[in-house]
Amino acid sequence: MKSVIERYNKSKEEHHQLGYPASEVKLWQQEAAALRQQLQNLQENHRQMMGEELSGLSVKDLQNLENQLEMSLRGVRMKKDQILMDEIQELNRKGNLIHQENVELYKKVYGTRDLNGSNRNPLHTNNIGIGEDSHIPVRLQLSQPQHETPARATKLGRLQLH
Repeated sequence: MKSVIERYNKSKEEHHQLGYPASEVKLWQQEAAALRQQLQNLQENHRQMMGEELSGLSVKDLQNLENQLEMSLRGVRMKKDQILMDEIQELNRKGNLIHQENVELYKKVYGTRDLNGSNRNPLHTNNIGIGEDSHIPVRLQLSQPQHETPARATKLGRLQLH
């Protein structure tokens, strides 16, 4: 677009000095025709990318189109994976913060010793202790959904962990 404007300005100066308004009209007609052709080519390319109007393409053209689509799809998948990984990292960070807050709240509510002076058993969820010596980070990862029965859920106070 910038080159079109530059060509227009250059041509306008040249033709304005010579005083040929008819040549300016001709220049704009040529420019409009070139832009119409460019639009037509882009629309045809878009239709082919969408799987339409493929009958006139050779095997080589179809292979090139397929490669172009595969490269585009690979880029989309990489971007999606990166976004998901960023979200997982953020959830891991938040999970670790919540875990630390839970440890601190547990200490405040139950203390570190019971009436006999012995250490209390740390709170356990899925064999992970939440107590004063627990500094195990929580890690989340992508996996396929698993169907669990409500009987497998572990109850933690009012919170139900699956």
